[in-house]
Amino acid sequence: MALLIDGYNLLHAAGVFAADGPPTLERSRQALLDHLARLLEPKVRARTIVVFDAVHAPPGLAREATHEGLSVRFARRGGTADELLEELIAAEPDPRHLLVVSSDHRVQRAARQRGAQYLDSEHWHAQVSRARSAENQPATADDAKAELPLGNPFPPGYGDDLLQANRREQLDPPRRLRQT
Repeated sequence: MALLIDGYNLLHAAGVFAADGPPTLERSRQALLDHLARLLEPKVRARTIVVFDAVHAPPGLAREATHEGLSVRFARRGGTADELLEELIAAEPDPRHLLVVSSDHRVQRAARQRGAQYLDSEHWHAQVSRARSAENQPATADDAKAELPLGNPFPPGYGDDLLQANRREQLDPPRRLRQT
């Protein structure tokens, strides 16, 4: 499945920023790309495009680049990442095999209209991070118990399903009957 990521949207949702030095857009973009390179398998990176706005881009910035197997694209000057994402979605020959990662409703609507899948940036990042950490978990239950932090008796991911259900309910609360 091809992966199309709204770069700055994911950057803020994931809370990935440059750890050292002054926080600039360039350093933050680099931190996100490094994070994605660690998070995604090489086969997935080869089918991933990360799109950024270019409004505050330095002069002479190339519109396309690669970073450890990731394809990186910048919107045209005066254009937005959302517009470029919509163009890429429209140009996808088989949108059923495309996953668009953006919390922007405009981008999600463009994906839905073409039959592509989409996920909010925060949810996608949480899912991929959990899957990646599960891959790095010890093989046996005894090993897992030994590696749990002493201050937290619950394994990573414990209760995530309840948090997601709570978030869904906050977004779309159930209709309750009024008692008379």
